Amino acid sequence: MNFNLKEIYAHMGVFALGIAWTLIAFAVASLAVFFERLFVYFRSRAASRKFAGRAGPLLAQQQHDALVKEAEGNKSSHLAMMLGGGMKTFLSKSRAPAGKLGAVELTRRDLVRINERITADVRRGMSVLATVGSVAPFVGLLGTVVGIIEAFAGIAKEGSGGLGAVSAGIAEALVVTALGLLVAIPAVLMFNFLSTRADALLLSLEQARGEFLDHLEDMAGDKRAVAAHATHSNSADVVSTRAEATDVGHA
Repeated sequence: MNFNLKEIYAHMGVFALGIAWTLIAFAVASLAVFFERLFVYFRSRAASRKFAGRAGPLLAQQQHDALVKEAEGNKSSHLAMMLGGGMKTFLSKSRAPAGKLGAVELTRRDLVRINERITADVRRGMSVLATVGSVAPFVGLLGTVVGIIEAFAGIAKEGSGGLGAVSAGIAEALVVTALGLLVAIPAVLMFNFLSTRADALLLSLEQARGEFLDHLEDMAGDKRAVAAHATHSNSADVVSTRAEATDVGHA
């Protein structure tokens, strides 16, 4: 029997065909996840660059409501999702009655929760690639083992042996193993490529979160300094007024 994939496919048994189509389904799922994740990463990167160019001046001018509105208009940007959610929390807590925790600390904690949601979204579908990369070779091996068992069972049934009697069945079985490797190797490569992209994206978001919190803490510190200066001035005016009243009384 010549090595002809069409002919081998035509002679495959039901179990071998099931294994082959399962591996093809694995390959289609891997490619779908890979291209979908690539699209999401490139779209998020482009949208985040656009948002960052507008968010920087808004933060510098302390136009926080405008920043929230700008973030709501960039749904595809993970950076907008993080900064918009954080600023929304900061504004709502700043305008609410003061509690035990300050607005900056509450925003910090909310940003941690937002970061967890973003991480889950960025890594969505990666488990499919990891599963295909680790399972596909074993699925192919299962098809090979069953194919070889069927080949030797046929020899026992016919009562004849020799290499020619089993070569066709073994060839069909080994094709399934080769198919499993052809599916698994690209899945592993795609997983590693996307993991690198995801790590780079999450690192940039982590840096943006730190800079955003620095901005909020600096702004809160300025407000506290102004409030302390105003309190000190009022206290000095009261002391001066009392001193003047005392001098008048003595006179």
